[in-house]
Amino acid sequence: MIGLPAGTRIWLAAGMTDMRSGFNGLAAKVETALKEDPYSGHVFVFRGRRGDLVKVLW
Repeated sequence: MIGLPAGTRIWLAAGMTDMRSGFNGLAAKVETALKEDPYSGHVFVFRGRRGDLVKVLW
């Protein structure tokens, strides 16, 4: 288990995400949709269409 620093936010992306996107593509989605910095130290969680895949960007 990796402990998160105090003050870290966890963002859950509502809906489904195209899992063919690499982490650079997911970082671009964070910047455009959430207007957040993907390198801020917060955790962004993306779910696949079927719900059996999850990608975490930290």
